[in-house]
Amino acid sequence: MNNQELVNLSEFELSDEELFARVDHNDMESEKITAPRYSYWHSVFRVFFKKRINIIVLSLLALLLIFTYVYPLIIGYNAETDPFVNVNDASTKHLNPSKAIERFGFHLKWILGSGASGESTFDSVWYGSSISVSLAFICALINLTIGVVVGAVWGFSKRVDMIMTEVYNIIGNVPYILFISVMVLIMSASFWTMVFALTITGWLGIAYFIRTQVIIIRDREYNLASRCLGTPILRIAMRNILPFMTSVIVTLAATEIPSYISYEVFLSYIGMGLKDRSLGKLIYAAENAMVTPGWEFEFWSPVAIASIITVVLYIVGQNLGDASDPRTHM
Repeated sequence: MNNQELVNLSEFELSDEELFARVDHNDMESEKITAPRYSYWHSVFRVFFKKRINIIVLSLLALLLIFTYVYPLIIGYNAETDPFVNVNDASTKHLNPSKAIERFGFHLKWILGSGASGESTFDSVWYGSSISVSLAFICALINLTIGVVVGAVWGFSKRVDMIMTEVYNIIGNVPYILFISVMVLIMSASFWTMVFALTITGWLGIAYFIRTQVIIIRDREYNLASRCLGTPILRIAMRNILPFMTSVIVTLAATEIPSYISYEVFLSYIGMGLKDRSLGKLIYAAENAMVTPGWEFEFWSPVAIASIITVVLYIVGQNLGDASDPRTHM
């Protein structure tokens, strides 16, 4: 007698009546197959949280977001007055952490020292990160929404493909950072100006990538059948194609969000960024502190926070993109 592996019926999540109900002689009923209930997003999170490293990185991301958005609210940070509260006291300026704690007493806000105006570097960094991260999330949401929808239609409609390919060939060959710089110089360097500059053509590269992915799957049998039945192209793109590209879209988000933080930091560092005290603005303001003994914390603190945020966002997004692939749900 061959050894047979016992099946655990509890994994099917069905009642005894459903598993062992009497079935009459019926051709349709005989074709039904008992199988575990499948939920796509339940499987995504099951695969994602199966890896311990994902839990650690996600916890770190949650901690970073709490300091980014909640901490400035708790301390009541005022961007107009707090940076200059000690500006008239020369003994509070350019202090490293140990001297700042000795001068003001031990407090969380002084663990990174003080800046050029005697302000708390710790408070300034987290307020600046709230601006930079908000900019990245808004730009990613706009570009991904437009890029995914346009790319889906672009890849499915040959008429749209002819037009958009020419648009891409013209605009896509202009260096993105150069285009952003020109837009910022033309208009005032405000938060929404930067959003506009990053999104006016930022969706085009995403749309082209989605178009390429759509071309790969657009001629599958079920899509050909939908076209023969007269289903509109937009409906086919939104219902038949995009659901199969969830992992691709999540992976795109994982690369886009950190990249916008990098753009903001770079433009601010070369003096073309936001007027607000973002991470890039803080790095630009503390440029001289990088080479001045004892002042290094003013420069490296925003650099370190910007780097940690971008890396953590990228890792979480990439791992979530891998978990979103149905092939990992086996």
